[in-house]
Amino acid sequence: MVTVKKEQGNFVFEVQGLHKLWAFKSQITIPVEHISKVYPNEENMNWIWGLRLPGTNIPGLITAGTYFVKDGIIFCDISDSKKCVVIELHDEHYNKLIIEVEDLKSTIDLLMKK
Repeated sequence: MVTVKKEQGNFVFEVQGLHKLWAFKSQITIPVEHISKVYPNEENMNWIWGLRLPGTNIPGLITAGTYFVKDGIIFCDISDSKKCVVIELHDEHYNKLIIEVEDLKSTIDLLMKK
C-alpha cells in the first residue's frame, strides 16, 4: 500500500510497511506538473508482464517494484487491484505508477487537484 501527499509542488508517494521490502523502494517524489493522467485501475490488473528489476511478484499475493514493459518503465505496488490508481507521467524515470491506496476516490481527487 502507498500513501500520497502533496508537499511544496510535489506529490510524495510513500510505500508502507513490508511493501518497502517487496518493492525495493520507500518513496517516490513527482512534481505536480509531471502528472499527465490519473485514473482507477479499470483493467483490475494485479500482475505485470515485463522484466522485473528490482521487485517482487508472488501471483495472487503481490506485485511490487520496478518493471520494464513495452510502454516503458513502471513502478507498481499491487495487492488488491480494485484499490489501485494508475498515474501516467512525463519527463520522469517512470512512465507510469500503478499503486494500491487506502481510499481510491480521495487519492484520485487529490492527484487531480494540481
